[in-house]
Amino acid sequence: MQKNMFEEAWNYSFEELKKEYKSQEKESEFIFNFNMNYVEDDGETITVSVASQFLQQMMIKKKSFEIILNKIKQVTNLESIKIKSVIKSDENSKDDNSKKSDSTEKSEKKEVKTEASENEKKSKTEESKTFKKHPLLQEDYRFETFIPGDNSNFAYNAALAVSKNPGKQYNPILLYGGSGLGKTHLMQAIGNYIYNNGGEKLKICYVSAESFTNEFIFSTKEGKTNAFKNKYRNLDVLLLDDIHFLQNKDATQEELFYTFNALNEKNAQMVFTCDRPIKEIKNMTSRLVSRLANGLCIDLQPPNYETRVAILLKKIELLHKELDFKIVEYIAKNVETNVRELEASLNKVIGYMDLVGKIPTLEEVKVLLKDLLVSNISEKISLDTIQKVIADNYQISVSELKGKKREKKFVIPRQIAIYIARELTEISYSEIGEEFGGKDHSTIMHAYEKIAEQIKIDPSLESKVQAFVREIKEYKK
Repeated sequence: MQKNMFEEAWNYSFEELKKEYKSQEKESEFIFNFNMNYVEDDGETITVSVASQFLQQMMIKKKSFEIILNKIKQVTNLESIKIKSVIKSDENSKDDNSKKSDSTEKSEKKEVKTEASENEKKSKTEESKTFKKHPLLQEDYRFETFIPGDNSNFAYNAALAVSKNPGKQYNPILLYGGSGLGKTHLMQAIGNYIYNNGGEKLKICYVSAESFTNEFIFSTKEGKTNAFKNKYRNLDVLLLDDIHFLQNKDATQEELFYTFNALNEKNAQMVFTCDRPIKEIKNMTSRLVSRLANGLCIDLQPPNYETRVAILLKKIELLHKELDFKIVEYIAKNVETNVRELEASLNKVIGYMDLVGKIPTLEEVKVLLKDLLVSNISEKISLDTIQKVIADNYQISVSELKGKKREKKFVIPRQIAIYIARELTEISYSEIGEEFGGKDHSTIMHAYEKIAEQIKIDPSLESKVQAFVREIKEYKK
């Protein structure tokens, strides 16, 4: 049978899939899920290569091989075609049977291996040589090391757009959200990208709001305010982290206001981060809030399960480690709050591996992460907290919120509380119904779906619900 007869069909199908994902603004997802290359075919089976076993396992789980195979079948009108994958470093190995994976079968392998080929190691070495480190930015905070998901796609793409066209598109940009969700990573990725793409002569400054404040206070005491102003008002790129720190600091806010105006006049790119929407920061001057709110403000949410798995796998790959895939799934399922805690759990497992000299079993990992995961579970939201916060905000009692009164002032907060309970907890509709006066499953489901639909068409309701969610997460009994 003729060899390589499907190469053209492969190339066409691959490009068509790429266009489909791009049209859905999921280009980064395509790059990750279809990071494979055509090798050969024997007229019946197409062989493709992937960079590492961890990617192979991920693509099997995501059904990437099946998706592209179905596309090829549509193009060729042939149902008998098969596809198998090999690890890139073993493409030319005679004994590659153990490395192959048929996309139509369940994988028997449960290890995530991240051994790079010589070519990959060489390219990474060359990349590290060509990368220019900025003195104020962390080298590992780059777009290449950020895994975007549904929670952060908008922020990722906006940050990338800003990097490619600084000062001219989306200026200023404000990234907000809870701790450990990637705000600082994206902010510094913008700086690293600009610096490494023709911006070596630009004045790029990354500074935390706390350091900015302390520097301003010092300059005032030492009579060096002109030097402070010259430093910040002549920048080309200002990356100011954690501006919520400026609450109640009127003098620093005023200085930032004038710095903002000076940089805005010269089209300098400004990027800010905050732990909540700027309008929710108390004791912030209205004119500064107005300036910041007029830019592009983007919310980062906690990553979903698939994104958490992808983040862990990417981290393992970068560290050139190998780990049982069940361990990756266990961590991703049990650490839901933020990326920082996710990586802390993985680092503890890898630290164990380095010190003990062996890959732990899943049972050993459960014991190893017991304290971390217990802490994580203890911070999970309770239904009592949700009811208390919503009742307080609507100035009604918890018993009225849970009761049967049908007046609008009770029904709306009740439906919102039910919606948030479903979003933030793993409690079933029936269990929520019991905690809301013994309401049945269908009533609770209706309340949830009603708020979910209204959020889609009412941005003000969405903003209000997100504000309640932040208050609930920060609530202290």
